[in-house]
Amino acid sequence: MPISEVEFVDTPLLRVGYEVLGEPTGQTVVLLHGFPYDVRSYDDVAPRLAKAGVRVVAPYVRGYGPTRFLSDQTLRSGQQAALGQDLIDLLDALDVEHAIVAGYDWGGRAACVAAALFPERIDGLVTVSGYPIQDIAGSVEPDSPLDEKMAWYQYYFHAERGRRGLERNREDLCRVLWRDWSPDWVEAETAFAASAPSLHNPDFVQVVVHSYRHRFGLAEGDQRYDDLERRLAQRPVISVPTVSVDSGADGFGWFDSSEHASHFSGSFQRVVLPGVGHNPPQEAPLAFSDAILELVH
Repeated sequence: MPISEVEFVDTPLLRVGYEVLGEPTGQTVVLLHGFPYDVRSYDDVAPRLAKAGVRVVAPYVRGYGPTRFLSDQTLRSGQQAALGQDLIDLLDALDVEHAIVAGYDWGGRAACVAAALFPERIDGLVTVSGYPIQDIAGSVEPDSPLDEKMAWYQYYFHAERGRRGLERNREDLCRVLWRDWSPDWVEAETAFAASAPSLHNPDFVQVVVHSYRHRFGLAEGDQRYDDLERRLAQRPVISVPTVSVDSGADGFGWFDSSEHASHFSGSFQRVVLPGVGHNPPQEAPLAFSDAILELVH
């Protein structure tokens, strides 16, 4: 079942669609999805958190589902600073002074950016695979051949051919990524069908293509985020209490987030989920809920 009917709130740039559950006066937990997923990742996480007395907010990231830009003139940016600022803008719009934030993939990056740059707003952080803040200046350096192979779709989006491919074949392409990244997830096909409508947001292709070009220095960012990107380029340390979830069967590659411990100056716990792929909240909702509840007080 969906978390709730979709509600809307306006931020400076977006009309954000979000689903909400739990006690309105409880501690707020914001759940952030990745590419190419949506809030359905949290359908089984949200009720468990709400039962523990917290208020759960699950927004559709810019370019997904019902979330829309307020102006046709706004650059459809997918850069990391935009995603982090969107999270802070959402808290402002909801009159939430501070919250626990949790996410994976793009959502994990947004959560980490907010925690790094606005720690006074973040009570705790659940991230997947450690510290995903991008080192854009270092993106010209090659990775291992195996890692380069797994990033094929990112290079595909660098060219016009890839942009057209995503435009014309968004469901088929994203279904391939779901399957490759969660090879042991037997329910992936059914889950994909529930999330696929969110990929038909009119801004999806532009936001995705910009994201994968900007992170490699191939596209200019939105100037409104220049200062935030300069700060992120310094690889800021995250000071808020953190739980990092490592997926043991992530088809995008195994990573031991303890290698990123130096990027965290607050408490840092690592949780390993054997047999779980790229979308841990949907593949292992109990374990992901437990990781969040470690931070609830």
